[in-house]
Amino acid sequence: MKTIIIGGAGFIGRSLCDVLIQMGREVTVVGRRSADSLSDPPGCTYISADIGNRSQLRSLLEPGCELIDLAYATVPKTSYGDPIFDLLSNLPASVGLLQEAMTVGIRRLLLVSSGGTVYGPCKSLPMTESHPTAPVSPYGITKLTIDHYAMMFHHTMDLPVVIVRPGNAYGPRQKAGTGQGFIAAAIDSLLEGRAIDLYGEKGTLRDYIHVHDVAVGMAAALDSGHTGAIYNVGTGVGSSNLDIIDAIRPHALNSGISVEIRELAFRRFDVAANILDSRKLQQDTGWQPQVSLDNGIAEMWRSACHNRRAGGQHS
Repeated sequence: MKTIIIGGAGFIGRSLCDVLIQMGREVTVVGRRSADSLSDPPGCTYISADIGNRSQLRSLLEPGCELIDLAYATVPKTSYGDPIFDLLSNLPASVGLLQEAMTVGIRRLLLVSSGGTVYGPCKSLPMTESHPTAPVSPYGITKLTIDHYAMMFHHTMDLPVVIVRPGNAYGPRQKAGTGQGFIAAAIDSLLEGRAIDLYGEKGTLRDYIHVHDVAVGMAAALDSGHTGAIYNVGTGVGSSNLDIIDAIRPHALNSGISVEIRELAFRRFDVAANILDSRKLQQDTGWQPQVSLDNGIAEMWRSACHNRRAGGQHS
């Protein structure tokens, strides 16, 4: 089975490549960067292309292939600075991708949405896929709009689309300084001798899920999910930013690093709590998250310390 991953050279994409290759897929990764600017995920073919260019996109797709859309040009934090850029750099290309997928006749399209932003303020926890959607960031609004377009194509033209909404992914290859990923940012701050910024007394409550569990969940939805379905991919367990700091603290102290926190005012654009109910994905595919938060944080700490000793990127 040929599987094409748009935006597959990033943090989640690389883990997804690993999982799909282990499942026997022939994986092609498509991204904007030149092929010589990054190392290919092992076992994958990398193609540099602009998915906003319809002719380039058309040349990549094949009848009967699988297509995964992980591409997105912004992150929630940066989307506030220029909402027009967030909209124009993401929505037209995504809708064009849906149109080309319809024309070519793909086997299945897995659209990666966002469990952390499309729902907005919680009415109940954990949030199911039927929870009201009221995003409070331009990023979340655009993501939700793309979801709606995908479902329109499914209902009116039978586009075989499955939508996944992952929680807050974390793991050893996550880079700090990108505007998302509190665990990576907190570890990086400690290793650099800086205080950890905490917005509010305890920060926000989030559903942290190891990137490998996210990748396996996405692959399960691709393989066994129902077309036209939306699936949350989370643990169903919430941890505050302060909980995360407390989980990192023993590793820092064992390394002779003191933990300092700089408490700042709570930010109005932060949703206070976001925890995902993933029973639908579990029931339809048998998927279950496997990596505990404590084990995942320990793994991230070891990886970050190793990279620091090697003089590499903290991640």
